[in-house]
Amino acid sequence: MHVVLIEPCFPKNQREFLRGLLSTGARVSAISERPPEALPPELRDAVFQYERVRSVVDEHALAEACKRLAQRARIDRLEATVEAHVMAAAHVREKLGIHGTTSQTAWLCRDKPAMKDAVRAAGLGCAASARVRSVADAEAFAKANGYPLILKPIDGAGASGATRCGDDAALRAACETLRVGSGREVAIEEFLDGHEGFYDTITVNGKVVLDFVSHYYPNVLEAMRTRWISPQIVVSNRIEQDSYKELRAFGQKVCTALGVWTSPTHMEWVFGQKGLKFSEIGCRPPGVGVWDLYCAANEFDLYAAWAHAIVHESVPFQPSRKYAAGMIALRPDKDGVIDRYEGWDRFQREHGQWILDSHLPPAGTPTQGVEAGYMANAYVRMRHPDFDRLRALLNACGEQVKVKAR
Repeated sequence: MHVVLIEPCFPKNQREFLRGLLSTGARVSAISERPPEALPPELRDAVFQYERVRSVVDEHALAEACKRLAQRARIDRLEATVEAHVMAAAHVREKLGIHGTTSQTAWLCRDKPAMKDAVRAAGLGCAASARVRSVADAEAFAKANGYPLILKPIDGAGASGATRCGDDAALRAACETLRVGSGREVAIEEFLDGHEGFYDTITVNGKVVLDFVSHYYPNVLEAMRTRWISPQIVVSNRIEQDSYKELRAFGQKVCTALGVWTSPTHMEWVFGQKGLKFSEIGCRPPGVGVWDLYCAANEFDLYAAWAHAIVHESVPFQPSRKYAAGMIALRPDKDGVIDRYEGWDRFQREHGQWILDSHLPPAGTPTQGVEAGYMANAYVRMRHPDFDRLRALLNACGEQVKVKAR
């Protein structure tokens, strides 16, 4: 088996996917925008072949690199785990006859209106949505469906570029920001009020073989727009309980509807007065280090499990479900540079046994805006056998540990 991994160097956690593939015994080659020296020696020396290209989303360059790699050994799998690389990889697979995620599935897992159309066609609940090309299109959707609404890029990840609109004026402003009417298409959808979370899987031949559930506290849009909130992502260790049966069955149906075959997935959902509803899905792992939380919570190597799914179409590992795990983002009290941390030493003394790791940039580090995400500034990751106790610990961290900027 000869597997080619696209971009093993950046972001840094891409090295873990490379490590996982190498653990299977397969021949592993890499295509990257960076020199091989960007990898640590133990990984660099284990790679079968290495090709550097100007851009891994340049499909011609990617295909030519694959042709060069195939001269020594036929390529059996071409894998991409970064959202921006998924479509290019799918197109090159089809051009070169390499087995894997199709361009149709990759497109459905990226184009939000088409994605929701496919899910609705399968009889699964999701928000009313449409593709809009003009302000008039957006206003017509608002008239038909009412407010609040969400306007966001067709292929945006998470809450990136998403705007909640509560009236006509806000809708017109969002349209202007997203350049609606200047040749750009955007997605518009009904805003569903409720609790948000995500359902992540490894699928093999269309069947979910590993799955995980995480919760957002608070919901993503609020978390990414509000400075004083210390948002959390919490992995449940109660997924085997009856309360998650509906979600797990729902997730499998979504994967089937979109033609997901052997791949990781990251599906966001909302549960409110209208019941369980689909939000969106990516045909790739989640971001912000969530797979590391899954590893810590379940005492196993998810990167190796994913690699075995790709190489052997089976997963010889099972999650323990022993721990709930979570991360909390600690925002600076204002923009500028980090000055100091208050309360961290005490919190660490009192609860250190449950702390997995922390990222506390030193004094003098420039801050990043709230919209930059959960790992943009300081964060702490923890685990505990009891989900409710973990939530209390993360809340205490947010209340007691303060990031002061100047």
